[in-house]
Amino acid sequence: MMTAELVRGQNHPLPETRLEIRVSAGHPVLAGATLGDEQGRVAGAEWIAHPGAPSLPGVDVPGGAAADHRLAVDLDAVPGAVHRVSVLLALTGGAVRFGALAAPFVAVTGPDGTEIASYTITGLGTESAVVALELYRRQGAWKVRAMGQGYEGGLAALLGDQGLERPAEFAATILAAVSPDSAPVSSGAPSSAAPSRVPGPERVRHTAPPTTPDPAPVTPATAPDPAPVTPATAPDPTGPSSAPVTGTGAGGPIDYSHPRRRTAPAAGPAPAPEPRQAPPAPVAGDASGWSMDERLYNQVWGMFEDLARTAAAYRSACDFAESRLDRELDETLTDYRARAGGANDAARAAARARHDGLVARAREVLDRDLAQLAAESEVVEPALPAAYARWDNPVWHAYRVPAEEPMAVRLGDLHLPESPDLRIPMLVRLPLERGLWVDSGRGHSEAAGLLDEAELRRLALDCAVAHAARLLAAHPTGGFTVHLIDPAGAGAAALAPLVETGAAAPPARGAAGVSAVLEQLTERVDLLQMALRGGAADALPPGLDTARQLLIVHDFPHGFDDRAVTRLRYLADEGPSVGVHLLMVAAREDAAAYGPLLDPLWRSLLRLTPVPDDHLADPWVGHAWSYEPPLLPPGSAILRQVLGQVAAARHGKQF
Repeated sequence: MMTAELVRGQNHPLPETRLEIRVSAGHPVLAGATLGDEQGRVAGAEWIAHPGAPSLPGVDVPGGAAADHRLAVDLDAVPGAVHRVSVLLALTGGAVRFGALAAPFVAVTGPDGTEIASYTITGLGTESAVVALELYRRQGAWKVRAMGQGYEGGLAALLGDQGLERPAEFAATILAAVSPDSAPVSSGAPSSAAPSRVPGPERVRHTAPPTTPDPAPVTPATAPDPAPVTPATAPDPTGPSSAPVTGTGAGGPIDYSHPRRRTAPAAGPAPAPEPRQAPPAPVAGDASGWSMDERLYNQVWGMFEDLARTAAAYRSACDFAESRLDRELDETLTDYRARAGGANDAARAAARARHDGLVARAREVLDRDLAQLAAESEVVEPALPAAYARWDNPVWHAYRVPAEEPMAVRLGDLHLPESPDLRIPMLVRLPLERGLWVDSGRGHSEAAGLLDEAELRRLALDCAVAHAARLLAAHPTGGFTVHLIDPAGAGAAALAPLVETGAAAPPARGAAGVSAVLEQLTERVDLLQMALRGGAADALPPGLDTARQLLIVHDFPHGFDDRAVTRLRYLADEGPSVGVHLLMVAAREDAAAYGPLLDPLWRSLLRLTPVPDDHLADPWVGHAWSYEPPLLPPGSAILRQVLGQVAAARHGKQF
């Protein structure tokens, strides 16, 4: 079985559950492991294996700091509540940072010493602690993901990021138990993983799953790290001078073997690898969660992360192939002795062939992952509840006003250029933490450039009405109220479904109407904030509507004076905390006269578009996701039908 050379973010299936993790750092480090739940959070100190407490159910770690470590893991013996096992490394010297040392190397091996996957942790700088690997559950199977997540704040910052209470105190306790000066140069592996003291693990899918199993290893992958090391051709990135010298003591024998390719000697002919089984058929709602809605929400979020990671792996592979091709072509041009006899031409042809091979392998892995995600999407999409479903989903025809609000609502779809046909639902948690802005301007979208201004503004208001209808439909009876501002009456046709069904009152018109609505909502925010801060919720005025409020503003800034603009900014900043939300339908250039005064307003809102646009930034892997608005089927009456049921339930009527 070939070894998978991983780079940051890449994942690989684990054919075994009894594993050994080997660490080679070239400098004494502390090695440990944390056990995380389905959210990746560590429940307490008892879920951390470290030199002071080296054994947990299913995990054994070394008892001190060393340049080389071996950790034993038995995934069948970890508690059922554990969904992630994170392997961490930490430096014990206060002034030492990973960036000044050789890049640590970690390898996952089977019980017989066969290397399954390896990872050289490059790109570290001032960090003194790092999560090297993560073993996690995915659809009942275990995988390994190359993490390389470093922390400048050291072990305390790492443990705090995983949810441990008082991480600084616990990190100080761990580091105090390890003396770097007396640490051995290398540590042996524990004999076996701790015996199981709990029943077998629950086969529950992880809430943030990685990409699907790859039958062959991938060379490059996710992050903009330096080129990954391959044992056949590439040199070790640390150079020969960084190899640690190990021995039994002063004057003892020196081990000159490569520290990053140290494998156990074979005890005979290598056993034939077991045939790789096809990934299990996707099942809707197989993620963890207390309810089906929560499981489907977690599953959709896992699909989003899967697509982000596999696309990042593909892009990183192509970038690596391009950079290596450029470097090799430059080398052929500088070798003047090979210019005669066609040697340079042969070298360039070989370099291009290697480039094409790398890109082809990366594309093969991408296509395989996309096929699995597409199969999962085909199963998940029809099973989504109304709040998560597209408008063309038959579930809307059986819509009934819910008794309680769902976890989230769908505000559109997301996709990437590598998979234009694969749509991931864009689910936004409820209650909304920030307002929404449907941009009726052209922005930088090619689709918007093909439409005239009037058509673009009409589409923007139609999208806003669709968002408002979905929010109304997601809340119980009387739990959500919509206010409309349309100063010039230009949006009467688009707002008609809300007004004519009785789901919303007629829009406010003119400057006086704008001022009255804003004053009413501003006073509401003030009252609720004072009641909450003073702990006097029962002192609110009688008859105050306790439902969440949504203000739809059309044709901004027409009809707004300076006082109205100030109130609007106040609602955008303070309203969400007390259930008052803003939905703007506006073009930023229309408000250019205010200059930078409104910049905080635009930044505080989640920008959506009425046409496809690749404007939603993903800070996790740096993608610009293409957003697609939630379009209604042509000629469909489902919007009015849903709004009619909402209004009828509010007024106690039969629809």
